[in-house]
Amino acid sequence: MLKKIPIEKDIETKKVLKKLASAHRALAELKGISATIPNENILINTLGLQEAKDSSAIENIITTHDDLYKADLNLGGFKSLNAKEVQNYISALKKGFALISKNKMLTNNDIIEIQFELEKNKAGFRKLPGTELKNATTGETVYTPPQDYFQIVDLMTNLEQLINDDTVSDFDPLVKMAIIHYQFESIHPFYDGNGRTGRIINVLYLVIKDLLNLPILYLSRYIILHKSDYYKLLQEIRETDNWENWLLFMLDAVEQISKETIKLIGEIRNLIFEYKNILRDNYKFYSQELLNNLFKHPYTKIEFIERDLGISRITAAKYLNQLAKDGLLQKEKLGTGNYYINKKLINLLTMKK
Repeated sequence: MLKKIPIEKDIETKKVLKKLASAHRALAELKGISATIPNENILINTLGLQEAKDSSAIENIITTHDDLYKADLNLGGFKSLNAKEVQNYISALKKGFALISKNKMLTNNDIIEIQFELEKNKAGFRKLPGTELKNATTGETVYTPPQDYFQIVDLMTNLEQLINDDTVSDFDPLVKMAIIHYQFESIHPFYDGNGRTGRIINVLYLVIKDLLNLPILYLSRYIILHKSDYYKLLQEIRETDNWENWLLFMLDAVEQISKETIKLIGEIRNLIFEYKNILRDNYKFYSQELLNNLFKHPYTKIEFIERDLGISRITAAKYLNQLAKDGLLQKEKLGTGNYYINKKLINLLTMKK
């Protein structure tokens, strides 16, 4: 039977404490470099979409960057159910960030709202028994989460206290994040979307604890690369109460993904400066709003420019067509509309050089 938290024994072993130091260093550097990007939506949109894609892929919802950015344009002639699901993830992440930005708390009602954005149903916490976690290959049941609705509510209320009340436990915030993730996935409170909701909670918790200003540390890429370990270590705690391996896994994920994201943000920043210099020196219509748009929307369209710059449709089309003609953007057609790709940015985001 799943126990309530906090955990009574000291799980911050010597190995864990050593790993905590390097994970915190990397995370602090990430927080610092993210502040050097002029518009926060550039990182939330670009890195957030990357996380949405990877987190959904863990649940076998597979899509491409091209499909995702096309779906964001909302142009006629394009339909992708998987891309729509991934877009729901982005909406859920942004919804969660807006909710915690008000008072640096994450309540059960907030978690239910985040899951609603993901799944678009109002089922809330599970009320019917029958949920089991199965081995994807063999089909055998590996774990049966709590089945009783009142027990689920009780465990989630207990989890809510750990998230929001620092007096409940004096463990390091990164250790708490790993505990919260384990506990949430083990309660498995929803019929659908538990994995993705849990991964959104991870990054929101780091913002609540001021370890990040923006929700931009996305651990799904690391989990995809070590998927079998991820599930095995969660199960190891349930069976043997061994926390060390799970904590080391999550701390390594924080450190490695922080370092990767620092590098990527540095490259995005350099590209922004490159485009800023070219636009400012060669185009009378240069503005910071235009520059922000081209990086907020790796695939942009006339309506986005029209809205962000407060200009007419004809003028917006003229700007984009000129930038495409000069090779700064790549013009493409979809249905009856055109869209424009910031190819250099896309290459960074998809790891292509």
